[in-house]
Amino acid sequence: MEQHHRVFPLLVLLLFQVVIVASQTDNGDFTALSSLVQSWKNKPLNWVGNDPCGSGWDGIRCTNSRITELRLAGLSLEGQLSSAIQSLSELDTLDLSYNTGMTGTIPREIGNLKNLDSLALVNCGFSGPIPDTIGSLKKLTFLALNSNKFNGNIPRSLGNLANLDWLDLDDNELDGPIPVSNDQGQSGLDMLLKAHHFHLGNNKLSGPIPSQLFSSSMILKHVLFDHNQLTGSIPSTLSSLVSTVEVVRLDNNQLSGTVPSSLNNLEILSEMYLSHNKLSGSLPDLTGMNKLTYVDMSDNSFNSTDIPSWVTSLKDLTTVYVAPSFSHWNCF
Repeated sequence: MEQHHRVFPLLVLLLFQVVIVASQTDNGDFTALSSLVQSWKNKPLNWVGNDPCGSGWDGIRCTNSRITELRLAGLSLEGQLSSAIQSLSELDTLDLSYNTGMTGTIPREIGNLKNLDSLALVNCGFSGPIPDTIGSLKKLTFLALNSNKFNGNIPRSLGNLANLDWLDLDDNELDGPIPVSNDQGQSGLDMLLKAHHFHLGNNKLSGPIPSQLFSSSMILKHVLFDHNQLTGSIPSTLSSLVSTVEVVRLDNNQLSGTVPSSLNNLEILSEMYLSHNKLSGSLPDLTGMNKLTYVDMSDNSFNSTDIPSWVTSLKDLTTVYVAPSFSHWNCF
């Protein structure tokens, strides 16, 4: 009889441990997630129960019972991103890309996700201004908001994202100038010294490309400002990206003046797009730019369309377009 009495408490203890193990999700995180997605349509079929971490809900990753990743791209989700997102305080990845039914504005409370490393909202239906509170996400390295309907100015506060590697705001309805820092203590994109990618094309950005935007302290690989309403000249400071920049797209703007001769210092540039502007003067001398494969300077007002000597000297060059008559040379 005594042996049976010993076994019974042991069974109770084991059952208690099983119950604890069976519930692996932090209660606060589950409450926040439930509030966030309660009105969403087309949620994954295995989102049942109250333990997304323990039950392996599609698109949700956890660490030590806390929800750390929402990877929900391409699930045909419909709904809005509510302020409840702020309560998932350990979240480091939020990806709602390719859900065109996700609409509305981005809540300012998203700036409370202090552990967020990656924010991807590509090709959704979001609109309104980009909240300046995103600039408080100090750990952010990846920011992709392209292919939405965001409008208004690019927030200056994005310049506070000191760890940002990737900035993609392409294909929205953003307007106004490209922000740079100033002596009033305001931030700007020139402060993003760890960034490799500036993708700002296909918007309504206006004004000049600030000369201050580029410096030798930067490590940009892609400078994509095409299809905007930018005016003024191409800043010579672009050449300060001498050993890093690989692709430059300034085409389909309203840029004028001559092409800076210093651009031929861009020793690893492979693609350069300057077409559909108001550039004038002589064709730039691209001698020594031995990594160039593609050059488009068509639909400008250059003085001559004679074939320059560098066309045949650059061994990797395959295609050149030159204005005003859309002359096209294939180089083999």
